[in-house]
Amino acid sequence: MAENEKKVTDMVADKKETKATKVSKPKKDKVSLGKKIGKAFREFKAEFKKIVWCGKKATFANTALVVVCMVVVATVISLLDLGFGGLLEWLANIINIAG
Repeated sequence: MAENEKKVTDMVADKKETKATKVSKPKKDKVSLGKKIGKAFREFKAEFKKIVWCGKKATFANTALVVVCMVVVATVISLLDLGFGGLLEWLANIINIAG
């Protein structure tokens, strides 16, 4: 029993020592706003250099694909609009005839 009590008191003493001997971390120097902005622009420039630009042929092909898709989608939307418009006119005529 005496050994257990001694261990407990040693643990309590160790805890007190660690709390007392806690060393605070040294504060970092504050970085000025100008340095932060400069760093951001340097990082931006480094990332911008990593961009791989497409050639003229690939750019033309991608542009043509986008234009074709826009024409197809516009045609589908126009046909749906005409169809639903005709359907609404037909329903309006039926209601007017019945009413």
